[in-house]
Amino acid sequence: MKQNMKQWVADVIRQKNVLAVPIMTHPGIEMNGQTVRRAVSDGRVHYEAVMALTERYPSAAACTIMDLTTEAEAFGADIAFSDDAVPAVSGRLLPDVESIRQLQVPSLSAGRIPAYLKANLLAAKEIQDRPLFAGCIGPFSLAGRLYDMSDIMVLIYEHPEVAHELLGKCTDFIEKYCMALKETGANGVMMAEPAAGLMSNDDCSTFSSQYVKRIVDRVQDDSFIVILHNCGNTGHCTKAMVSTGAAAYHFGNKCRMEEVIRDVPPTALAMGNIDPVSVFKDGMPFQMRQTVTDLLEKMRPYPNFVLSSGCDTPPHTSAANISAFFEALNDFNRL
Repeated sequence: MKQNMKQWVADVIRQKNVLAVPIMTHPGIEMNGQTVRRAVSDGRVHYEAVMALTERYPSAAACTIMDLTTEAEAFGADIAFSDDAVPAVSGRLLPDVESIRQLQVPSLSAGRIPAYLKANLLAAKEIQDRPLFAGCIGPFSLAGRLYDMSDIMVLIYEHPEVAHELLGKCTDFIEKYCMALKETGANGVMMAEPAAGLMSNDDCSTFSSQYVKRIVDRVQDDSFIVILHNCGNTGHCTKAMVSTGAAAYHFGNKCRMEEVIRDVPPTALAMGNIDPVSVFKDGMPFQMRQTVTDLLEKMRPYPNFVLSSGCDTPPHTSAANISAFFEALNDFNRL
């Protein structure tokens, strides 16, 4: 659905009620009796999971799968798949500095990119009552999956120029992918950059945010927004996140929302941060209701707050807990 997303953000901030946009697709996969392996490989199965959740829950926006392996696979990384767990990068694509120099930016026909574009195209055509947010990985997180996360931390200090070369290639591909996601009709993209939370604010600015900003400057406009997700941020690199100019920022459960939101411009959305594992997956409904209520009370002074999970809700998340999440929000909004 084509809509003015800058206006949507402004409307979310202006209205009295708090809205919710949990990041979840796995419950929809399970509702349809499908496996994670099929959903991340078949665009139609992926789309059907998104639709199942859109029809069942009053989320203010629909989200496609947060898969942090899709872009790495397109570059040539080996991926380990499972029926009931998220995919994972297996092994290491880039063994040394020379391999970075030889690395080629792939086309959008590589790996499972076409399946993800198909899922977004189908969902964008069908979903007319709320925005659809696609998913992609952030530049530093992608570079870490290609070069090894521990070793890239060494690389940025020992060979920063080579790190920048790798980040440039990652950024070129993510930008191209985001442009294609935009063309499917999606209204925005949730960019997952959790590895940037491993760095200081200054290093996050240098090795992540300046590259994210390049993508934001290219793809974000009236019809398409970037939501920057960094669940590795404990509050120490929020300023670097905000320097990207994204329309919204999504925080994980390692930080205190009432503190990090102070660094977010009042014209941008701050989203988060109910623990996806200990509360959504492993908690009890009464715990969910209490956790959501406590967070909403803390965030009452901030009209740009959007309730969400702290990250993607994992496979086998309890439907009762998801219902309790929305029930607690409804109870709060009625007060």
